[in-house]
Amino acid sequence: MDTTHVRPAAPVRIPANYTTLKRLGNWTTERQFEVRAHRGSVVLDLRSPQIPDGDIEIDLDLDHAMVKLLVPDDAQVDDWNLRRTGRGRVKDAECPAAPGGRRIVITGQMRHSEIRVNRGGIAVLSAMCSREFLADLRQAHRENRMPTVADPAHTN
Repeated sequence: MDTTHVRPAAPVRIPANYTTLKRLGNWTTERQFEVRAHRGSVVLDLRSPQIPDGDIEIDLDLDHAMVKLLVPDDAQVDDWNLRRTGRGRVKDAECPAAPGGRRIVITGQMRHSEIRVNRGGIAVLSAMCSREFLADLRQAHRENRMPTVADPAHTN
């Protein structure tokens, strides 16, 4: 049997039309995502140590939408191949000056939309201000472990 032509895994599809969708904590081990949002918002937590090393690829199709990326402190966000139409931008206030760390490649298109990149304490606060954090906190208390939504690196 010829295994030289192994097909890569299909990207994780995330639709958010007229809704808010949050994926926090250790929710995935994949590195390829397709996000489609029309007048909605998406929060993706990409800080998990369970995500294998290498580039994370995010293909966007946004229309009047917002995507918030929670990333490690040293992550580099590459939005060179992202097409923008109308108002909107990529907000990355704490972009690291030195190269290194994980690379997140954003492609696709956004129309009148916005991408917010949160790192460090801001990413932790963003994750903590969610229903998912409260549910994880309660579950962690029952299981006598640390919650993982605020910081996915907390594992027992």
